[in-house]
Amino acid sequence: MVDEKVTAVGPVRVHTISTDKYKTNTIVWKMKAPLAKETVTLRALLPYVLQSGTADYPSVKALRTYLDELYGATLNVDLTKKGEHHIMTIRIDVANERFLPKQTPLLSKALQLLADLLLRPALDGGRFVEDIVVQEKRALRQRIQAVYDDKMRYANMRLVEEMCKGEPYALSPNGELEDVDAITAEGLHRYYERALAEDELDLYVIGDVDEEEVLNTVRQRFLLPDRAEPARTPQAQAKARGEVKEVIERQDVKQGKLNIGYRTNVTYEDDDYYALQMFNGIFGGFSHSKLFINVREKASLAYYAASRLESHKGLLMVMSGIEPANYEKARRIIDEQMQAMKNGDFTDEEIAQTKAVIRNQLLETLDTPRGLVEVLYHNVVSTRKRPIDEWMAGTDQVTREDVVRVADKVELDTVYFLTGMEGGTEDGKTGV
Repeated sequence: MVDEKVTAVGPVRVHTISTDKYKTNTIVWKMKAPLAKETVTLRALLPYVLQSGTADYPSVKALRTYLDELYGATLNVDLTKKGEHHIMTIRIDVANERFLPKQTPLLSKALQLLADLLLRPALDGGRFVEDIVVQEKRALRQRIQAVYDDKMRYANMRLVEEMCKGEPYALSPNGELEDVDAITAEGLHRYYERALAEDELDLYVIGDVDEEEVLNTVRQRFLLPDRAEPARTPQAQAKARGEVKEVIERQDVKQGKLNIGYRTNVTYEDDDYYALQMFNGIFGGFSHSKLFINVREKASLAYYAASRLESHKGLLMVMSGIEPANYEKARRIIDEQMQAMKNGDFTDEEIAQTKAVIRNQLLETLDTPRGLVEVLYHNVVSTRKRPIDEWMAGTDQVTREDVVRVADKVELDTVYFLTGMEGGTEDGKTGV
């Protein structure tokens, strides 16, 4: 279904996917390192500084003007975490030169630009440009603060912090607000050099491209010294089950946020991965799922109710927005849906519908270059390699017994409730 060719060029794994499916060519650069308190904020800042200028285009304005000259090419950066890995992404989308009246070598120019962003950034006296660092530190503070202002995202973050206290996964990929001020242009540049020397580096080139041309360009432009194969970060280990933690936090909010975290004891590495995806789809992943139907529609207890997986860490998170007075009732109905899953209390129709939705969702994801890269990148984060056609077959083969077996492994870990300043719950659980 997807013809991915992977070739090592020095320390860079180059993934070429040649297809005429898209009108544009997409270049995605990913840098992966372990999540760690001492580096998380530096990494959160670094890609934004890198996208602000190169040696040839030393300002945001100059760089954007050049992108316009490349027939409106776009440049974006992003930060995520998968399992206990912190991943920086730089993406350039550029028009397919074969559709242009003049045969401009756009792909080659875009790869050159990416190489310049990474290897020839705008510098001042051997360090990053002070004004750029100051400006991007201000923007980073705003990104971190935005999570506190968006109570749905805030509740997600707080659940993870409480559930994974003492584990790297508790860290936010956007870094820590209290660590932003201390970052200097020199210190960030030192970290940049370390990241280039130590991170796992992956380059994806997707579109109507010739693999040999791509590899030749990468060999010429991405001149990085060879190094030893990086030691793989161990897969996140399941935490021993303890007492269920209940955390109630009060703020001046009108709508309560009830978020519940479970340890699934299944990750992307495991044979039960597809069954876990099915379990989540029936339980809370889609609009036909038990949480949506029973908590939101039938009982009218929630403004929203859904669940999502973190497959590389083995977590399942339920998110719901409720009236504070409905806390106990909502918890009870969510617990009942989980028990129904463990009892196998779901229909063949729900199984068939969930398989169809998973299949459609996967096809939609693969329909965009960005989605395709995210699916393929699972195979970099994990030691388990899953070809895309295996995803379809693996999902189709999941049985009722498989789903019940996975449900039986799921353990309640943490209940987090963000509520108003008065009423709705008993205090004294773990108040914040």
